[in-house]
Order: sequence, then C-alpha cells, then structure tokens
Amino acid sequence: MRRIAERFARLRDERRGALIPFLEAFDPDRATSAAILRGMPGAGADLIEIGMPFTDPMADGPTIQAAGRRGLLAGATLKGTLCLVREFRENDAATPVILMGYLNPILAYGVPSFCEDAAASGVDGLIVVDLPSEEADVLVPDAARCGLDIIRLVAPTTSDTRLKQVLAGSSGFVYYVSITGITGTRSATAEDLAAAIPRIRRATDLPIAVGFGVKTPAQAADAVRVADGAVVASALIDAMAADLVDGKALAGTAEKVLGQVRALAAAVRLARNEVEAA
Repeated sequence: MRRIAERFARLRDERRGALIPFLEAFDPDRATSAAILRGMPGAGADLIEIGMPFTDPMADGPTIQAAGRRGLLAGATLKGTLCLVREFRENDAATPVILMGYLNPILAYGVPSFCEDAAASGVDGLIVVDLPSEEADVLVPDAARCGLDIIRLVAPTTSDTRLKQVLAGSSGFVYYVSITGITGTRSATAEDLAAAIPRIRRATDLPIAVGFGVKTPAQAADAVRVADGAVVASALIDAMAADLVDGKALAGTAEKVLGQVRALAAAVRLARNEVEAA
C-alpha cells in the first residue's frame, strides 16, 4: 500500500482526521525550511505538503506568492526541493510528502526524469494546480509508472459532470478547494463544508482534504468533522513571515511555526471526539 493510502487507512481506524501542514521550499532559506519540515511530524503533521516555488503562481494569494519569492531568492529549484525531501527521508520513512506547484517547471525539468527523481527522493504525491484533466496525459503515465499519486483539485463550482471527469484521474486523496478564489484570502464556513463534502463523497471513495482558507485550529477542526483532512498553508507562512527580520529567520523561527502546527494538530485530534461525545 502506498504511504498516502496507508496513512489515511490508519487514521480512519483511529477515527480521526488528518492535519496536512504546508511549507514553501527554501522559505525564507534552505536551513529554516528543512528544520520546519524535519519537525512537522513530531508536531503533529499526518501528511506534509511542500510548495515548489514558481515565478507565476496563479492560484496563490499574497502570502504564498511572497513565500515563493523568498524561496526563489534563497536559491530554490526543483532539484533543491527534491533534495530537501531526500534528506527528510533519512529520518522519516512513514510520513507522506506531497509536492504542490505548477506544470511549467516540471516540463522544463522533463516529466519522466522529474517523476523518477521525485519517487527516488521519497515523494508520494503531486498536486499540479494548472494541469486540467484534458491534458493530464502529459504527467499521469509517468507519475503512475513511478508510483506517485496525482491529487486533483475540486472546487465549489465543479459541476457533477466535471467532478466525474476530474476524479477519474485522481489517486491518494481529493483536495477540496473550499473557496472560489486564490489561497489565503477568506474561509469557508462549517455550514459550507457540511453542504459540499457529501456531494464529493457520493462521487469517490478517496479521502477528501479541505484547503484554501483553513487558517485557525477551529477551522481545521470544522474541516475534519465532515472531511478526512485539513490543509493549512497561509496561516503557517504568516506566522513565519512575522518572525523575519529584514527577510531573515531568527533562531526561534522554525520553532514558532512548529508551535502553530501543534495547536492545529491538537484541535484536529479532538474534533471528532467532540462530535461523538455530543
């Protein structure tokens, strides 16, 4: 069983949802992002999403755009990002790692080589924001050959007909974009999620993770009460950015971010217990 499927199966047995924190590779520098990545499982991350910095991140809001710029200025490349994952795998063979980014850098790298190198580095899945279902054959065959899950995005505006087409090429889990718009700008309500998630469940047996607007422990808890996971990105990057001085990390910057992860993890772990107790 692949790592992502194995992790969600274990969480299902434990009757709890997944916390999926995000970090941007090399933001604000390689050492700090590596320290955050290394510390995330111990802080409560069930899966980890790593952003691959890109110059034209069309789906990202100001927070993640700024993180990508810092990462690029610090020297981030796809090879460098894969190296971070490879180093992480030296001490953690269990936590699933998903790379999130855009198609252009993968094409420039070479799709077959990228998939082979990603798998060899310990990557488990890919979220390629600007890869439509109609063009999925650019990536899916090589990803499948290398054992990489392709995690597709589903939005509130995705019609039932389109939903079937998107999910036909999905594996690992489904990423529900809970708002219409870019990352980190607003949040869906618990009522919005309660109405949206059942429609997706009727179309797939894959786990569903909610992202694009999950910022607080309470919102992460709301997400896993109806879905299988909560993805938190902008809030963690904001916490890190607030600790930078002239764009540089302080001695405690990584620990500050990991403290946020602990708070989110605690809320996620309690969420379903509260529902069952009620």
